[in-house]
Amino acid sequence: MNENINDETVIDLGRLFQLLKKGLVGIILWGIFGAIIASLVSFVFMTPKYSATTDILVNQKVDNVTAQYNVQQADLQVINTYKDVLTKPVILAPVLKLVRQTDNYQGSIGSLESAVSVSNTTNSQVVSVTVTDKNAYTASDIANAIAQVFSKKIKKMMKINNVTIVTEATPDTTPVSPNKKLNLLIGIVVGVLIGVAIIVLRDLMDTTVRDDKFLRDELGLSNLGTISHMGSKKYRKFVSVKVAQDSVGKIERRV
Repeated sequence: MNENINDETVIDLGRLFQLLKKGLVGIILWGIFGAIIASLVSFVFMTPKYSATTDILVNQKVDNVTAQYNVQQADLQVINTYKDVLTKPVILAPVLKLVRQTDNYQGSIGSLESAVSVSNTTNSQVVSVTVTDKNAYTASDIANAIAQVFSKKIKKMMKINNVTIVTEATPDTTPVSPNKKLNLLIGIVVGVLIGVAIIVLRDLMDTTVRDDKFLRDELGLSNLGTISHMGSKKYRKFVSVKVAQDSVGKIERRV
């Protein structure tokens, strides 16, 4: 399938296309096999996970219109600090104690921290807290507990009341993972690639001599003759064989 030209390997695309065309059925079967494995993993072995999100508004209440802009800028600057505090044990420890009582949560602070993600849009005073769990209702309770504990703790920590819960988390029974369609597509692609790789490797390991060039360039042998394919006795014909000899010349023999 490949040739060496000036010590460089050149792939014969025509040969490759013929191999793929010849092994198309096998490639399709490997794609189906990959899809079956991906479906089995997604539907049987992977546990569905659900997410719930609560929104927190960082905004101080100021009666003075002139000072409103400065206060707003101060709130924007402190948001990064709030995002960091939301995932610290000072907030998660009370949350863990609360959800263990209400939802019989079996995780630790470490697992709770890995389940929580905090996001914020640039120049926005809203911080979104998203919790992912294998139970949709537990995820919702954890998100709401974080928002409630944070709004109380931050008053004592920062000596300021500028946190308001805008949106409470609600249970969403639509799983966010695994992505079954994506896994199915990945399984098909991987299966097809395996099928193609097997065909290419099988051809590369094939030691069948296909032309005179291989004998001359790779093995350093001379071509002594060619015998055509002979069919059944009914259509058998005489074949002329020419033997090439450098010193003697050509000898013609009848078979």
